[in-house]
Amino acid sequence: MDLFHALSDEDGKLSALEKKLAHLVLENVDFVVNSSIIDLAGRAGVSPPTVTRFCRRLGCQSFSDFKMQLARMTYVGLRYLKPEVPTATPAEVAEDIVTKAQNALFQLHRQLDLKALDEAAHLLRGADFIQAFGASGNSAMIVNELHNRLFRLGCRINASNDHNMNLMLSAAAQAGTVVFGSSFTGRDLGLVRCLDLLRQRAIPTIVITQSNSPVAAAADVLIAIDMPEGKNIFRPTSTRFAYLGAIDILANLVAYADRNKALKALRGIKEELVRHRDGDDRQLLGD
Repeated sequence: MDLFHALSDEDGKLSALEKKLAHLVLENVDFVVNSSIIDLAGRAGVSPPTVTRFCRRLGCQSFSDFKMQLARMTYVGLRYLKPEVPTATPAEVAEDIVTKAQNALFQLHRQLDLKALDEAAHLLRGADFIQAFGASGNSAMIVNELHNRLFRLGCRINASNDHNMNLMLSAAAQAGTVVFGSSFTGRDLGLVRCLDLLRQRAIPTIVITQSNSPVAAAADVLIAIDMPEGKNIFRPTSTRFAYLGAIDILANLVAYADRNKALKALRGIKEELVRHRDGDDRQLLGD
């Protein structure tokens, strides 16, 4: 049963009195969850039997069942039940997106653990092979970006976005391998399992994730990114700009850790692009 859908009366099935009760409930969820039927009836100015009939009208067996369903509904967060009114015009959307991206980068700069980044860069540069594990959208994009950044610096790297493949790669990892993992929530238990296995096999691990999370606790080196999510559920998360910024910083440190190796790889790539695509060196290193 979708109680929120029923309370919102998107199908226009509720009477005027029922709409009044539904509006009161949606505006006072915490009060209703913790109230008695007498409390709610008093707040709404109706009788307790009216509240009981209202609950049954919504598909609940009783007022107690209604409160249980209401409490369950709030698990997903009120911002997904009553989202803020988003900006609408192209100008407002552009301003919102760019501002949030800038804020994410400023927050990243203030909270960076430079020692952890330096340690991670030297682990990656010294690795014979790098495995990068991600899954579920944003984290998959981040490890693919790490692959995109590091291969051109002369690093041998593979990015994998499948939990089962990640586990098999962890079980097969050999000495000289370093594993990098990404998890925006820090609650990716599949990644935690891989990290635990890698620790047992003495394979160094690096993660970029939220601090004080299961993923963070399972890794050797933590690049922590802790940012609050906004209330506009329709806007793509700006946290990914912080992750991309951290990846760029890490890649730059990897390049500087062995400039000769990075330069040799970059020069070889650029020569091919100039010869077969660009005709000169003014274009980006990659399309």
